[in-house]
Amino acid sequence: MTQLLFGLVFMEMALIAVLLFRSPLRMLLMLGLDRLKRGRAQLVAGTVATTMVVIFGVTVYNVLGVQRRLSNATMINPTDQVLMANSLLDASLMGFSLFLGILIDRLHCYVKELFLLRNHFESTKRGKRDYVEMEGIGSSKIPPLFKD
Repeated sequence: MTQLLFGLVFMEMALIAVLLFRSPLRMLLMLGLDRLKRGRAQLVAGTVATTMVVIFGVTVYNVLGVQRRLSNATMINPTDQVLMANSLLDASLMGFSLFLGILIDRLHCYVKELFLLRNHFESTKRGKRDYVEMEGIGSSKIPPLFKD
């Protein structure tokens, strides 16, 4: 389980790095996340996240149980220490993975909003430039054809 969680955390960190910097890979990732948030994929992602939250809660409960046993015991059992360290590592990785998942979701929304704002700004700037050019053409004086 630990190797799976480490792989998940590193994959999420790589996705965050791709979302932060402008590259062709970011546009591909944005399209993939847009499709992921539509239809049944959103239901699957929500189910997986909910399952991870439940497993995270169970792991934290196990950590607290082992910690309670360690504080009440007169002699520390090496098996309990190993269980405590493994459960604590799993809980930490799961919590960090859930946090990075939320961060990826928010970054996707912000990058998408930034893209839409840039497009709107460019079209507004283009429209203003066209308006100024048209105004300049309309106010120019027409030279007289015949002089008196």
